[in-house]
Amino acid sequence: MAVHNPAMQKASLARIDSDVHGLISKRTAELDGVAVTEVTFDVGARWSNDLQAYAGTELCELPHVAYVVSGTLAVRMADGAEETFGAGDVMLLPPGHDAWTVGEQPCTFVEFSRGNDYYAP
Repeated sequence: MAVHNPAMQKASLARIDSDVHGLISKRTAELDGVAVTEVTFDVGARWSNDLQAYAGTELCELPHVAYVVSGTLAVRMADGAEETFGAGDVMLLPPGHDAWTVGEQPCTFVEFSRGNDYYAP
């Protein structure tokens, strides 16, 4: 029985150009089967103001699994449930949410997804 050893992969988010939508920017590194995206919500950023028109949906309908590097992000689900996530938190957001920066510091998080569950560039 052959054993498959996948090759190591490396990417540098700092070397990837940002995709900017209003006050929200993202940089995505594509690895084999996994996309790693650094997302920054600048001060005053809100998904429904900055990305809603681009997404074409009332709320963000994509799932997110991410680690918050800095700042604070507030999230409101379609049912009205709210939570804030700060530096060091890991978040799992199901589809159907809005999100915005809290306070006077941008919020940066690193998200892990499996390809087409993120917006096309």
